[in-house]
Amino acid sequence: MYDLIILGGGPAGLTAAAYALHKRLETLVITQDLGGKTSLRFHAPWLEGHELLSGVELVNRFKSQLEYLEFVHELDRAVQVVRNDRTFSVRTEKQKQFEARALIVATGTTAKRLAVPGERELLGRGISYSAVSHAPLFIDRQVALIGQGTRALYAAAELALVAKGLVLILPDPKDVEAPLAKKLAENPKVKVLSGFQISEIVERDRFITGIALRHNGTSRGFEIEGLFVEMGTTPNSQMVAGLVEFDAENRIVVNARMATNCPGLFAAGDVTNTVAEQVLVAIGDGAKAALNVYEYLLGRITV
Repeated sequence: MYDLIILGGGPAGLTAAAYALHKRLETLVITQDLGGKTSLRFHAPWLEGHELLSGVELVNRFKSQLEYLEFVHELDRAVQVVRNDRTFSVRTEKQKQFEARALIVATGTTAKRLAVPGERELLGRGISYSAVSHAPLFIDRQVALIGQGTRALYAAAELALVAKGLVLILPDPKDVEAPLAKKLAENPKVKVLSGFQISEIVERDRFITGIALRHNGTSRGFEIEGLFVEMGTTPNSQMVAGLVEFDAENRIVVNARMATNCPGLFAAGDVTNTVAEQVLVAIGDGAKAALNVYEYLLGRITV
């Protein structure tokens, strides 16, 4: 029986584990990898020596700590969580089972992809799924963004402030009628295309250099240095479905203490309804979750 099980080994999960271990909690991290989104480094020809305040170095320190303490992590994926009176039982993909007095879900999200040849190979080499994280790397660069809904339009507005030029591809014609889309269309740096889909990604020396678009037999091509895909994300929350409250997008609803409506079950990072897509925010979430788990467990001690 563990004091705490943490699901997920990204920035939120690793930070929560570090804080929990400092509090001497018997802790287990169940994750398919250690590092999460921080394991992917973004590369571009002009980025040599470029630094952003990202928190990656701090996360890597937490990661090294868990790699050294092999008994603290289990490389597996949680598929189901069951509440047993005042404890939790976690079943994994490898058919293992673990129990704990408290649980932190920090499993993040999965970005919706285009399923276009070359997309996976160029991830981090010109292709990004988060303008919030990577827009500052493309100051005075030619970029494109494909996406849908408010998320994509907000990302496009951020890129329009820093990029030399932006091709905004909105496959759903309804998005073009949004007030923000109309405002973006007035910007001379922004070209708005409705109904188009990306049919090909062009690369040279393993960096993206262009895209080909198609719509109703019409083809267009653009030279770009970066492609942002903002088609939305799917929270990895299915293992606690029925145990906690979800919002409309199946993100876990938490309060200011990172607690869910299920006593003893906490959540942190992008899997929650406070999603911010920033490593530094996830680090803060993980720290808060672990400290509040500690207080929760102290409150259960009977003298």
